[in-house]
Amino acid sequence: MSRIVIVSNRTPGREPAAGGLAVALRKVLDEREGFWFGWSGKLSEDPAREARFENIDGLDIAQIDLTRDDYHAYYSGFSNSILWPSFHLRLDLANIESHWYEGYRRVNQQFAKALMAVLRPDDVVWVHDYHLIPLATELRNLGARNRIGFYLHIPFPTTDALYAIPHHGELMHDLSRYDLIGMQAQRDVAAFTEFAEHQAPSTFGAHTQPVDFSRTEIEVFPIGSEPDAFARMSTSPAATKMVKRMERVLGNQRLVLGVDRLDYSKGLPQRVEAYEKLLANNARLRRGVHFLQVAPPSRDTIKQYQETSDALDAMCGRVMGRFAEPDWQPLTYVKRAYGQPSLAGLYRLSRAALVTPLRDGMNLVAHEFVGAQNPDDPGVLVLSRFAGAAEIFPDALLVNPFDTDETAEALRMALDMPLNERRQRWTALMEAARHHNVNDWALRFLDRLAPGATATSSSRDILYLASVA
Repeated sequence: MSRIVIVSNRTPGREPAAGGLAVALRKVLDEREGFWFGWSGKLSEDPAREARFENIDGLDIAQIDLTRDDYHAYYSGFSNSILWPSFHLRLDLANIESHWYEGYRRVNQQFAKALMAVLRPDDVVWVHDYHLIPLATELRNLGARNRIGFYLHIPFPTTDALYAIPHHGELMHDLSRYDLIGMQAQRDVAAFTEFAEHQAPSTFGAHTQPVDFSRTEIEVFPIGSEPDAFARMSTSPAATKMVKRMERVLGNQRLVLGVDRLDYSKGLPQRVEAYEKLLANNARLRRGVHFLQVAPPSRDTIKQYQETSDALDAMCGRVMGRFAEPDWQPLTYVKRAYGQPSLAGLYRLSRAALVTPLRDGMNLVAHEFVGAQNPDDPGVLVLSRFAGAAEIFPDALLVNPFDTDETAEALRMALDMPLNERRQRWTALMEAARHHNVNDWALRFLDRLAPGATATSSSRDILYLASVA
């Protein structure tokens, strides 16, 4: 059987895996021969060209270091100051520096050279996320004929947003060098196909051939979590300890929960504004509800993230100043991360979860919340229709997160929802979460990527549309 080579920006460390994705990919490598390749997290003035191998808790890891300049251009620069905001349709937050692309390309070439030296002809390579779009091209240029797949964990941009990205034509050509591309949602495949059908000339009018995607399968592989594992975790000793601590603080108040990285794509200021409107429009709910937002910092060296943090601080302060009483606080805002068992306990205790990103690839918090619920007394998921999860969770209360009045009303409905309706909605959500679990997601992708795998009729249709563009 072919080895599986997983490639991502960062390799796993010695600490326990924090998310379902890392756990699932570890499980893949436990069951199949292979290794995980990526950046070590270390910076060096003169990085070695060869990858360093080590075994971490039975997992074979191959790592390379980066120079400080390359890291800044590749990661903070092109990946997270251009690609991330553009793919999330926040072109106003994109900070374009032309030299960053050179560093982005250079790091992908460094990855390819180090990986090619340890790659066997029959290895199957699975590349993850937007940091490594050019990797297949760089491997092909070095002679790789392996099956290479790519999975995009974030949304794919609309055609207009794509055209705003420097070197977008080269990036799309890079994607055409993969055998299989997986995306989170149907909307992402639709956006990709729209580009393939309506490719425009380059910015400067040079005659260029349309990108040929005829050898690349494009398909939806919605990622999930491990809902039954979260169900067990939500009654574990660590979860129970968190629940008891919160119950002492809350008394008879119902808990509304948000759990997110501190990122402008998550819609956190809008969420707090919606909660403010809930309290303003429903005086009866005051003292009977408490909002907890957990938002550990993310990429806090980037200006736009600092501005999001400042805006959220101001919003929370405004709500506290407007509604707090000497013996009651309307919300708690925590800027640090918690372990999964503690979060599972918070999920289970919550009457409602606000999962309202402005745009998201999937959003695993929605999956985790569903998995952790008490079947006899479940909470309600209020979910942004712009998260990939909305496609598989139609029984959530779907909202437009830009419309804070609508979100406030959905939260009011969640808090007032009768038990029978909460149970019916949760049962349907749990069924969907089990169907789209993370372990089956990984196996489905690798089965399709395996040598000799054939395209489904839907993916063949997509390929035909792309190839005739």
